[in-house]
Amino acid sequence: MREYELVIIGGGPAGLAAAVAAHRAGITDILILERDSELGGILNQCIHNGFGLHTFKEELTGPEYASRFIGQVQELGIPYKLNTMVLDLAADKTVTAMNRTDGLFQLHPKAVILAMGCRERPRGALNIPGTRPAGIYTAGTAQRLVNMEGYLPGRKCVILGSGDIGLIMARRMTLEGAEVKVVAELMPYSGGLKRNIVQCLDDFGIPLKLSHTVVDIRGRERVESVTIARVENGRPVPGTEIEYECDTLLLSCGLLPENELSRAAGVDIHPVTGGPTVNETLETSVPGIFAAGNVLHVHDLVDFVSEEAAAAGRSAAAFIRGGRPIGGRVLPITGTDGIRYTVPAAIRPEALEPDSAVTVRFRVSGVYTNKRIVVLAGDKVIFKRRRNVLAPGEMETVNLKTNELLACPEADSITVKLEDA
Repeated sequence: MREYELVIIGGGPAGLAAAVAAHRAGITDILILERDSELGGILNQCIHNGFGLHTFKEELTGPEYASRFIGQVQELGIPYKLNTMVLDLAADKTVTAMNRTDGLFQLHPKAVILAMGCRERPRGALNIPGTRPAGIYTAGTAQRLVNMEGYLPGRKCVILGSGDIGLIMARRMTLEGAEVKVVAELMPYSGGLKRNIVQCLDDFGIPLKLSHTVVDIRGRERVESVTIARVENGRPVPGTEIEYECDTLLLSCGLLPENELSRAAGVDIHPVTGGPTVNETLETSVPGIFAAGNVLHVHDLVDFVSEEAAAAGRSAAAFIRGGRPIGGRVLPITGTDGIRYTVPAAIRPEALEPDSAVTVRFRVSGVYTNKRIVVLAGDKVIFKRRRNVLAPGEMETVNLKTNELLACPEADSITVKLEDA
């Protein structure tokens, strides 16, 4: 097995965008490793439109969006291996993988980009009481069954969780002739984009019950009914139970970044996102290992995944060329007063190019109205923006100017918070 300067683990939207950006930054010795039988990742089963508005300035389906980047990878001649499972990633960046053609092999690149994406939270992690009949699926599994394999999981459906995949599957199941009885959401707000609530639930008359969860599943061989109840202070309220006769329960209860390989390499994991802790170059705590996309933190738009992954690709290229900055301040970023987390978790101002900017992405911890996003370097305000509405389902982005950070030489931290407008 020949060696490569850059190995990218994952051939979904993040891995593809990172490969293209690194190649255009001058690193041509790249290999993409993908465990599936084709490139494109989860986009291949997302046949609805709404992708690409930021990246390509037009509305595309998931497969169309993926094909644009697959075409770029093939046009640039970037090699990739399909049906290849990465088994281990060591702290010295040794990649151990296997497939049917090459068998078990190891690679020793100068840099690695983690782009493994995320997985759904399964029923076993939710502690839902009731029996264990057939007819319980994660929303993503149901999406693959309907869109790629041509199977309809059920005829009468209840959905737990109002994440974007759950909302989209409510519409998809309805269009395929199934009856979606209700979408129940544990939190007092939806975890999905506002446009998906309107287009997938409101337009089809599907009720959304906030602060509700599943308290019982009945059925021996197959799901026969699902009971939901209102939740207060984390507990179901007796007497509020509603039973829905159905044959299918879809779970859309959150996504978890795929970070088994990251942990194996000794990468520090962020306690909130479940992804690696990175600096402004998207480099993890292990030098030369970078992360982007849903393996880093769960995104709501694939356009942001591609944008972030392209930045990781350029950073990896700079690292390989030996341009990694040494020394200078490390300013940890703290999210307070309504900010759940930030990516990156730290910025090194002296490592940034003058007149440039660093993108900070974050999510809020609840639904807020008439607020102002404020960023401080030390005690000095360097960014302000008013937002009429902020919600956990929509990721926020701020761009901090390098010159503003360099103008605060005494600052030892950066704070992102919400204030009343």
